[in-house]
Amino acid sequence: MSIARRAFRIVAIVMLLAPVLTATLSARPQSSAADVTLFNAANRDRAAAGLPPLKWDDALAAAAHQHALLMAKSNTLSHQFPGEPPMQDRAHQAGARFTIVAENVAQGPSVAGLHTQWMNSPPHRANLLDPQLNAIGISVVQSGSAYFAVEDFSAAVAALNLKEQEQEITSQLTALGMHNVSANADARKTCEVDRGFVGARPALVLRYESGDLSHLPEEVEQKVRSGKYQSATVGACEAQGSNAFQRFRFAILFF
Repeated sequence: MSIARRAFRIVAIVMLLAPVLTATLSARPQSSAADVTLFNAANRDRAAAGLPPLKWDDALAAAAHQHALLMAKSNTLSHQFPGEPPMQDRAHQAGARFTIVAENVAQGPSVAGLHTQWMNSPPHRANLLDPQLNAIGISVVQSGSAYFAVEDFSAAVAALNLKEQEQEITSQLTALGMHNVSANADARKTCEVDRGFVGARPALVLRYESGDLSHLPEEVEQKVRSGKYQSATVGACEAQGSNAFQRFRFAILFF
């Protein structure tokens, strides 16, 4: 059984006509006043829509800044330039952890105008007001009299070690009335292999991958509610394969 939630979304660009001069660019490790203006504007409109605020993500901001520099240098709006990794890989390489990513880009003569144009554009507005997204990194680069802006969004995932991952799933099983068996070492080893089990023979082994630890997969809940099993142990291991989108891999041994 494999359950993995992955998504990558970019939207049509918005260009505001403005004279563009030769760019004079430099790295900016810290947020600028323009970045903060767009961050506050985004959360103001989310609050007006009854949505929780986006949290600032330094890794997303770093990825956004490098892309904004390229846009300003090229005097072109794009979500990916020749030789540049796709947005999800840029964010991952910068250190962001996520199950969903999205991006807004724009060019214009004023910072406040960029947000207005995004909110007036349905796909950009959808990113800004997406209830599934909880993190954002922004970078604005000025080139002459024009501003090039990038907003990178994500459904951010906490950095949890294997024990913490196991505790999260175990607590959800316990809430459903399942008794926990202290055999995590066997469950972890079972998680690492595609077939069979390690340790005492379980009545059932379920393996799955997911990017969302907030709830159990439906198949797992069905097995718990069936009444056939009284106890379980959870093992976590590294998800197989390499992918920018965060995945968690588990084996649940039912007894």
